[in-house]
Amino acid sequence: MVFASGDVTSFLSVNLTTIIATLLNTLILFLVLKFLLFRKVNAVIEERKNDVARTYEEADAAKADALELERQYEEKLGQAKDESAAIMQAATKKAQQRSDEIIGEAKVEAKSIVDNAEREIEREKKIAVNKIKDEITEIAFSAAKAVVEKDMTSEDNERLIEKFIDNVGEV
Repeated sequence: MVFASGDVTSFLSVNLTTIIATLLNTLILFLVLKFLLFRKVNAVIEERKNDVARTYEEADAAKADALELERQYEEKLGQAKDESAAIMQAATKKAQQRSDEIIGEAKVEAKSIVDNAEREIEREKKIAVNKIKDEITEIAFSAAKAVVEKDMTSEDNERLIEKFIDNVGEV
């Protein structure tokens, strides 16, 4: 025991050899740890730093890809809306044209029917007028025949005219 012998000062004294030896030991320990341990630790830290940087780069690339895809999607959606509007406009225009064609055809057909009906009415009217003329001619011949066959007085003549008028009214 050091305390028992009374040499307390030698225990607390500063010895230059001990200090140098301690510093050399610390330096050697530092160099050994640096070459053996710190290199591995630094390599792990550097690898981890590279992994983190690579992860950030991949995340940035994925974000850029996502933004590009979103832009393309928006562009395609806009194009689809434009195409849809163009298709609707073309369909509306085509339907309007077809409607106009149908209306035009209907007008032509209606005019044709009206023209045919007017021609038929005119033809029937001419036939009726010709029949009336034929009947009037027959009545006139009958009246003339009756006048010629019979010597008539003015009273007979008036009766015959009234009879002629009555017969024409019935026709």
